[in-house]
Amino acid sequence: MRIIQSNTIAETVSRLCVKANTQLPADVAAALDRRHREEPWPLARETLGLLQDNLSLAKERDLPICQDTGMACVFVELGQDVHIEGNFEEAIHQGVQQGYGEGFLRKSIVGDPLRRVNTEDNTPAAITVRIVPGDRCVVTVAPKGFGSENMSRLAMLKPADGVEGVKKFVLETVRLAGPNPCPPTVLGIGVGGSFDKVAVLAKHALLRPLDEPNPDPFYAALEAELLEEINKLGVGPQGFGGKTTCLGLAIETAPTHVAGLPVAVNVSCHVTRRAAEVL
Repeated sequence: MRIIQSNTIAETVSRLCVKANTQLPADVAAALDRRHREEPWPLARETLGLLQDNLSLAKERDLPICQDTGMACVFVELGQDVHIEGNFEEAIHQGVQQGYGEGFLRKSIVGDPLRRVNTEDNTPAAITVRIVPGDRCVVTVAPKGFGSENMSRLAMLKPADGVEGVKKFVLETVRLAGPNPCPPTVLGIGVGGSFDKVAVLAKHALLRPLDEPNPDPFYAALEAELLEEINKLGVGPQGFGGKTTCLGLAIETAPTHVAGLPVAVNVSCHVTRRAAEVL
């Protein structure tokens, strides 16, 4: 049994909050660069260039890459042979509080969804824990802005809708979102599970690097097909048209009931942020 102190969790989360908000993941930056080179529409290409300028300035001045530093979504893969000594969840919230405070990151969380009073430290975090074999603990912080989160959707399709129904729902989601999520976007797509499970699948799918296709050839082909069809919609960067509506997408699946076909699309913008450490 391996022991990890809760203060180590807090310190790790604090670092990751700052890193995720100030450094774009290499795979997302590479996808943006590639789309900038390949985009044929002049206005779209110019817009992509401006987005890259923003990223360069953020890096040069060590500033957040987006004004919405997001809800702190913390994903933990906790080895079954690990024991956390101390209050695990409280350590995560403490790390968010420290990271957002010391990093001078915008605090966007309200303590009650209807009374709307800001908690002033960006807590509580949204925590997802997966128990896995081994004695490692992998912590990933993925700040999620709500300009894109608000464009996310979930549907309980009929089994007869099949793969065509899933494709139709994904394309409809992107079309309805239009310029609102600050495209080009990155999509996390969940298929299967239950009403609550499919939303978690979609959010977790955003953690997979854009240069890693689904390990299942069937879903890898579906990802490629969806990306091609989405970029034919003509929404383009910031809604100005062109062939760069989406930088990439990932699909996660789970077994489901014989009578159901849940599908969820979690929309993220071109500054899809995530940072991870292995403890």
